[in-house]
Amino acid sequence: MTSFTCSASDLHALLGSGANSTAAADYICNGFNAVANKFIDTTYAVDNTYLLFSAYLVFAMQLGFAMLCAGSVRAKNTMNIMLTNVLDAATGGIFFYIFGFAFAFGTPSNGFIGKHFFGLSDFPSQSFDYGYFLYQWAFAIAAAGITSGSIAERTQFVSYLIYSSFLTGFVYPIVAHWFWSADGWASPARSENLLFGSGVIDFAGCGVVHLVGAVAGFWGAFIEGPRIGRFDHAGKPVSLRGHSGTLVVMGTFLLWFGWYGFNPGSFINILKTYGESGNNYGQWSAIGRTAVTTTLAGCTAALTTLFGKRMQTGHWNVTDVCNGLLGGFAAITAGCSVVDPWAAIICGFIAAWVLIGCNMLAEKFHYDDPLEAAQLHGGCGTWGIIFTALFAKKQYVNEVYGGALNRPYGLFLGGGGKLLAAHLVQIVAIVAWVSVTMGTMFFVLHKLNLLRISAEEEMAGLDLTSHGGMAYEYHDEVGEHSKKRAIEV
Repeated sequence: MTSFTCSASDLHALLGSGANSTAAADYICNGFNAVANKFIDTTYAVDNTYLLFSAYLVFAMQLGFAMLCAGSVRAKNTMNIMLTNVLDAATGGIFFYIFGFAFAFGTPSNGFIGKHFFGLSDFPSQSFDYGYFLYQWAFAIAAAGITSGSIAERTQFVSYLIYSSFLTGFVYPIVAHWFWSADGWASPARSENLLFGSGVIDFAGCGVVHLVGAVAGFWGAFIEGPRIGRFDHAGKPVSLRGHSGTLVVMGTFLLWFGWYGFNPGSFINILKTYGESGNNYGQWSAIGRTAVTTTLAGCTAALTTLFGKRMQTGHWNVTDVCNGLLGGFAAITAGCSVVDPWAAIICGFIAAWVLIGCNMLAEKFHYDDPLEAAQLHGGCGTWGIIFTALFAKKQYVNEVYGGALNRPYGLFLGGGGKLLAAHLVQIVAIVAWVSVTMGTMFFVLHKLNLLRISAEEEMAGLDLTSHGGMAYEYHDEVGEHSKKRAIEV
């Protein structure tokens, strides 16, 4: 941060050689330096307050995940899925504190893994304050929440604890280090040797968060197999509808609200000018633009899904629209800060069709994901990575990422194919890393009979068999009336 200081000796020469000139110079400089330091303190305070507020918004997305998950499963598994969402946050908090943050952001380090700040030792530092840890923790548990949706309704509870700890403490932080740390091998913040002269522009985590969580969830659901009754004896899909559209809509709106911390908050600070000081254009403008691109992508995807599913099924389905909306948000996450609003509409439109197509493929290959999490976050997240490499605007890339003025930008805007090449490498690297780590972990749990519950437990529901009772107390009025009639007779 640039600071201004006043030199009493320089000022003394300007004041002349009067008897009180030295004292006057000291007095003026002391006052000036005190005011300048207050401005520096205020800048730090404003930026950290902005980051903390963004962290609170992203954390609020956990409530959105919980509501969405609860509404998307059958009533007999409500307590189970709600508890897993609570434990994603709690388990993730401990393991990200002990290991995860250090592996992700422990600089200086190598390009693969961080090696400082274990247990937040030597914290806060010149680089990071506590608000930054909180913000990054909220991102880590978001990735774990994606995975829990894919394996809902048929997974042993101990498996949730194991995968959540492993994902937030090791697997996710390594990927975050690659693309977000200043030392990461594919980070755009590297001082030299940028991947394809650019690094990967994954601003808020299409790859780092969404694709990581989706690939992990894919392997869990694939190894477990579909839920009982999801496909009939002829192999045709059977709808196992969630029990509450109300909870789905509530969760969707909470996630929408939280996304304004997820994407705009990823700027980390707000008091930064672009170019000359004293004008009305700066990082605050880019933050506003990012909120707009996020909104437009989600809205476009929701409307496209509405009419697309209407043509496909003949119904106006609220759950499909909510998933389409979230798919648009997931897709714009990588490029939200470096594209124009008109490009965000293209992003959301194609994201909706990507989601619809991925769901059709899932049914064709008998893949069962109760929340469409792998399709939504994996399919739309992958499209978002590619979209950014096609539509990133040169001006925005230079403003947001700084450094060399000749950074590659969007292919369709004349920036060449280097950024696209870097992003394709990102997709391959994430899929390979998460498949090797999380795929192996789920396979080992499967072989140890620690992954899937028994058929009897699945039919009865996890709430009853694992959590001591149902989430809802039912009163069967018809049954009670019949019972009274029988007693009277």
